[in-house]
Amino acid sequence: MKNPLLIAVAFIIPCFVFAQDIAHRRTTKLMGSRFDITIVSQDEVTANRYIDEAIEEITRIEKLISSWIPSSQTSQINLNAGIKPVKVDQELIDLIERCITVSKITDGAFDITYASIDKVWKYDGSMTEMPTKEAIENSVAKIGYQNIVLDKTAQTVFLTLEGMKIGFGAIGKGYAADKVRSMLKAEGVKSGIINASGDLTTWGKQPDGTDWMVGITNPLNKDNIFSWFPVVNAAVATSGNYEKYVTFNGVKYSHIIDPRTGYPSTGILSVTIFAPSAELCDALATSVFITGTETGLHMINQIKGVECIIIDDHNNIHTSENIELNKTQ
Repeated sequence: MKNPLLIAVAFIIPCFVFAQDIAHRRTTKLMGSRFDITIVSQDEVTANRYIDEAIEEITRIEKLISSWIPSSQTSQINLNAGIKPVKVDQELIDLIERCITVSKITDGAFDITYASIDKVWKYDGSMTEMPTKEAIENSVAKIGYQNIVLDKTAQTVFLTLEGMKIGFGAIGKGYAADKVRSMLKAEGVKSGIINASGDLTTWGKQPDGTDWMVGITNPLNKDNIFSWFPVVNAAVATSGNYEKYVTFNGVKYSHIIDPRTGYPSTGILSVTIFAPSAELCDALATSVFITGTETGLHMINQIKGVECIIIDDHNNIHTSENIELNKTQ
């Protein structure tokens, strides 16, 4: 789950002008979330045209991948689970294939078939005792990326178990941000930011020629940025676990649930991932939450171009090998 309050971005918006370039920003609601779209351009008319194109592209992606839209190809895949393969666009085949790759890398901690879960954990204050072991095991009975069958020749997707579902809630906004970045760069837009409720991707520089910067906060003190990092043609995302949880026998159980076991993650407050793409940031942030600090950092240290900051539930900060904290006063 992404919380935009965990990420403070050093936006330079229309008040500083260098070489006639200005950063134009628009905030809107897309894919059920807040999107902040910033385009560096010499004039507002041009910037607005590009922002309109970005919104159109994000809307197109939502219609393709949202499991909440009955007519989407994802919904059709889910509707035909255990029945028959569904022919889909190559774009969706490619996205699912990348998701399966991340599932293998994370040993199933990330799994788009998580949408099949039978929710037995309640975070609305109604839970008075832990679910039974049987209920928890049954809740994940139809989860398993191994049961996604891709036929690249026929361009079809088949979920082998009836009642099985896939969903892109964990990476959909990041994927959309990446697609918009690629589209606008191809059209010659030299700089900008797509911030999809904390799934943030950048390209180019600020109007004054400096790097875009992201500030990392402690989730328990969101007004205090403890370190700033440049984000250069890359992405960053934060997963947080400090508002939605239940406590039994002194242990906090988060709303981020391990799709392999049905049990919530414990021990971590927030995970921030830096990577080349927002899609990858999303997937890995959730995965590190589930695998835990030690395993998560070991995994991140094996992936080229990816870095991580973890804050555990004792308020300790852990980082991957190539991150140096530049602490603010």
